[in-house]
Amino acid sequence: MTNQTKVRQPVLFATAVAAVATGVAAYGYVRRKMYKPLPTVAHVNLHKYSGLWYEVARLPTRFEKGCQHVTAEYKLRPDGKVSVLNTCHQQGLNGPVETAKGLARAIDATNSKLKVSFFWPFEGDYWILDLDHADYQYALVGTPSRENLWLLSRTPHLERNLRDHLIGKARELGFPVEKLIFTPQPMNDKP
Repeated sequence: MTNQTKVRQPVLFATAVAAVATGVAAYGYVRRKMYKPLPTVAHVNLHKYSGLWYEVARLPTRFEKGCQHVTAEYKLRPDGKVSVLNTCHQQGLNGPVETAKGLARAIDATNSKLKVSFFWPFEGDYWILDLDHADYQYALVGTPSRENLWLLSRTPHLERNLRDHLIGKARELGFPVEKLIFTPQPMNDKP
């Protein structure tokens, strides 16, 4: 192998990665323009948003297939970014645990639109659509494509009327709520 070949391999690899990343970004931009604008909450205090959240319901996703007792833990870092730790119990409330670590960053001053990355350089949208501004006890989170939606709570279960309110809001925003999966959670602390 010549010296010139050795130099070309890293350059070709970097070029290929850049091309793929550009293609993914362009595809995401075009898809986002196909949907009506998705309103988010006016402001999110990331200090209050930090902590443990339970997934009450979600739209089906490939990466959460078979997940029960799902939680997400957010920790605000000194640099303003948010560490993410998602936990899933496979095939049962006490089944084998799978975790995914990620990093989120706000994309505007409202802190209601975040980009989350579990595998660099790929990022996904995480938009906070509804939030208990008084106590940060529940949140409705989705993506502009309407493909992803999560109902989150600080406790394993939400009161039925509040859950129905959040589902109604998601329906109004164009999410296919008839496909929602209600996430099994432990029975302790059920309202």
